[in-house]
Amino acid sequence: MHFEILIEDQSGKKALDNLVPKILGDAHTFRVHAYRGIGRIPKNLGRQADARKRILLERLPQILRGYGRAFAGYPLSQPAAVIVVCDLDTRCLKAFRRELFDILNACEPSPETRFCIAIEEGEAWLLGDIPAIKSAYPRAKESVLNAYENDAICGTWECLADAVLPGGANKLVARGWQAIGAEKSEWAERITPHMDVLNNMSPSFNYFRGKISLLAGLPHS
Repeated sequence: MHFEILIEDQSGKKALDNLVPKILGDAHTFRVHAYRGIGRIPKNLGRQADARKRILLERLPQILRGYGRAFAGYPLSQPAAVIVVCDLDTRCLKAFRRELFDILNACEPSPETRFCIAIEEGEAWLLGDIPAIKSAYPRAKESVLNAYENDAICGTWECLADAVLPGGANKLVARGWQAIGAEKSEWAERITPHMDVLNNMSPSFNYFRGKISLLAGLPHS
């Protein structure tokens, strides 16, 4: 099976480029497409968004329509699916999922699609594997890591920053948003090679793994 995976930023792409092969193995193919932020779902789902902006939710209606048309032409021997990965941030999960399915249901034809929400942020998936963090950052503060509650709405990336960076999140915030983005990408690059996808404590990561494993016909318990 082939997977088109949409993610809202470069750090997420770096993480999934390492994690998805650990889940799928070599029998399936995938591409991860990074965007420049998540944005908002447009009120007019038929509106053509500016492709140059590459904002995930703003472009999602036309992206899914395009995949729906493309997948309809694939032979049955070449199944494909779209996986949309978003951070929940401070949204209501139930309402957010309803909005995403409204976009999908408006597509004719609609592509095989799964929506996977990282709760609260993508760094929750890294924090779901504390041994991997310790392997990548041997000096990580265990007191911070042990106090973290998986998939809690707690300032997730800040928690990881406090664990692995001298000066923690406060010092990183003072350096600006570009430094935050660069640091998130470095976390993804350094931690994901050590991660065990079958032993992750993040419920939202396990949901993601389960969905693509099920589509691929792989064990997913």
